Amino acid sequence: MKVILCLALVAVSYALPSAKYHPLSDEFIDAINSKQSSWTAGRNFHVNTSVEMLRGLVGLKPTPVRTFPVRGHLVSPRETIPDFFDAREQWPDCPSIKEIRDQADCGSCWAFGAVEAMSDRICIHSKGAKKVSVSAEDLLSCCTNCGDGCDGGYLEPSWKYWVKHGITTGGLYGESEGCKAYSLVPCAHHVEDSARPACSGDPGTPACVKQCDDNTRSYESELTFGRADSLYYVPDDAKQIQVEIMTNGPVEAAFMVHEDFLHYKSGVYVNVEGKELGGHAIKILGWGEEEGLPYWLVANSWNSDWGDEGYFKILRGVDHVGIESDVVSALPKLLAVRDNAVL
Repeated sequence: MKVILCLALVAVSYALPSAKYHPLSDEFIDAINSKQSSWTAGRNFHVNTSVEMLRGLVGLKPTPVRTFPVRGHLVSPRETIPDFFDAREQWPDCPSIKEIRDQADCGSCWAFGAVEAMSDRICIHSKGAKKVSVSAEDLLSCCTNCGDGCDGGYLEPSWKYWVKHGITTGGLYGESEGCKAYSLVPCAHHVEDSARPACSGDPGTPACVKQCDDNTRSYESELTFGRADSLYYVPDDAKQIQVEIMTNGPVEAAFMVHEDFLHYKSGVYVNVEGKELGGHAIKILGWGEEEGLPYWLVANSWNSDWGDEGYFKILRGVDHVGIESDVVSALPKLLAVRDNAVL
């Protein structure tokens, strides 16, 4: 009964009008906290951060026409889904699952959500034998059908590109492991961070260069691929998404960002204030329940100093702000795995 009452309150709060305050003002943060108790809002962005830069962080474009099939799981009525699940704990030997990336001031969330889930699934399906970070830089700069680079992209083409062309390896800015590290410098859009340069808000999409940062590595030999027979949407049903994550690993998903989300610090996020900023792609890696509210555990790509060390929880089970409507994924293309080695 407690959960039902909470969900009813959420439905009411979600219909509230947009805030009359500046989206980065202390008054706006106070208004958020006064209207709900499921999550805590606080300052993540400097008050002088431009709204244009904030809009640039949510770079997901709506898919014009869906081409992937919807593929669900046969779920027995007796099948037990745990109350709590965290992919970091389920697959502790896969370091990519624990990694929070930083898209800098580029609207590349569509690429980050994809390569994060791809990296996790390569490790999971190779039984930990192949641990790589799939390069956000390679996908962002070289997939011409994915959208407009730092000005936003789509969900489906990223996964198609992985299947058809492959995406090489590469991790965070400045990392030497892998082929192509992210080349955009992490910038100080977070209020506590003074060590990074100020965000420009218009970094420009990096040029597509199909070679590794280290010329002793081969771009082609570092390519990872998805299976052509495994491109699919997960049904917009919470249980189906849970079974998908338990079976195959974290997924890329999308939701509509409102201005109050910028200030998330802890708790289970529900939208109560602010205008829409745009669509945002992220990685769902688990779920649970807090204070009677079911939630998804999600990794963002705004660095680990945003939110709850880079993560956030969001209401689960009612497709809140569209979080369950666009869950897309695929399986990695791997050779046989034997004795903990990829053959």
